[in-house]
Amino acid sequence: MTDISRRSILKTSATVALLGAVRTAFPSGAFAATAGPEVTGVKLGYIALTDAAPLVIAKEKGLFAKYGLPDVEVAKQASWGATRDNLVLGGAANGIDGAHILTPMPYLISTGKVTQNNVPVPMSILARLNLDSQGISVAKEYAGAGVGLDASKLKEAFAAKKAGGGEVKVAMTFPGGTHDLWIRYWLAAGGIDPDKDVSTIVVPPPQMVANMKVGNMDAFCVGEPWNEQLVNQGIGFTACTTGELWKGHPEKALALRSDWIEANPNATKALLMAVMEAQQWADSMDNKEEMAAILGKRQWFNVPPKDVLGRLKGTINYGNGRLLENTGLEMKFWKEHASYPFKSHDAWFLTENVRWGKLPGDTDIKALVDKVNREDLWRAAAADLGVAAADIPASSSRGPETFFDGKVFDPENPKAYLDSLTIKAMA
Repeated sequence: MTDISRRSILKTSATVALLGAVRTAFPSGAFAATAGPEVTGVKLGYIALTDAAPLVIAKEKGLFAKYGLPDVEVAKQASWGATRDNLVLGGAANGIDGAHILTPMPYLISTGKVTQNNVPVPMSILARLNLDSQGISVAKEYAGAGVGLDASKLKEAFAAKKAGGGEVKVAMTFPGGTHDLWIRYWLAAGGIDPDKDVSTIVVPPPQMVANMKVGNMDAFCVGEPWNEQLVNQGIGFTACTTGELWKGHPEKALALRSDWIEANPNATKALLMAVMEAQQWADSMDNKEEMAAILGKRQWFNVPPKDVLGRLKGTINYGNGRLLENTGLEMKFWKEHASYPFKSHDAWFLTENVRWGKLPGDTDIKALVDKVNREDLWRAAAADLGVAAADIPASSSRGPETFFDGKVFDPENPKAYLDSLTIKAMA
């Protein structure tokens, strides 16, 4: 991967040095083969989203305990902002040590872009939790526009609303997070500038449906089960799933504070092994109904299992007369290398955050990915777990990625991708 700018090395050297400080102090990077976990638990956060399933299943099925971590806490967070704040606190200060998290967030936290007083808190991505199965939903009032994958059909309706003195509100879950980037990509591909033509607002995932019900937004992007619940309640419809924007796209990650990893390398490996086994269980179609029932429980999501199940199995009721089965757009937890955190994918998320001004234009993308993405730890855990060679990628790059509008992201040349984009916030 090339740098966005030749000046980036100088610009980001201080941040990179800080991110690497803990790893420099603990250079081994290896786990003792015979040692057990240094601790019996870790405090993890999650948001009520289907892609948190690997953590929930590892807890419910006793997999954390199986690998020597019987005291793992999986604690519900009110929002991604709360997740960030609790990660900054850390488990020792009544916060959390790690989380089910939007993939870009560990980078935004590590660089201090979203922390109080811009203080960096080094984070590490250990695994991807899933691929695909987020959704972009639109209020029922726009059903006549025929909007789907092509967002341009909303352009005239949005312009008319603004001309009449109304405000067009588009909701996502965290600035610079995956849902923010998906809906921005979709709008911009349709000729709608997400910074000029609409107002973007932040709404926690479990509050999306209720807010659309009372008319607080025109469209939103969020993970499941909230798009399906919206359809089941007859409040709106799904314009497209994010897998239609980019088939097999990365989504959530398992991330931990870097200082916790270095203090507890064996526990980190045990945690990874438990999560990987949970991902394999979650990927089996034979387990989808049981998983939907577990996730629907009051202590986890507190939703009817039917709101979870359909899209888990790849059946998509869009809510506008379209019902598709066996779409291949179901959430993947293990197959297609879903668990492995490709560095090339993280590079795309960082490039999009440069596109929209969340990161500076001269960010050294490759250096930042190399500091935060710990795919080496994933590989070590996979080896101990006995993961089949076919399930371990040969490279940390999945190569060029092609999007629904024909744009291509080559992780070796992020600048060419940025140059190809018409609508963007960066100069």
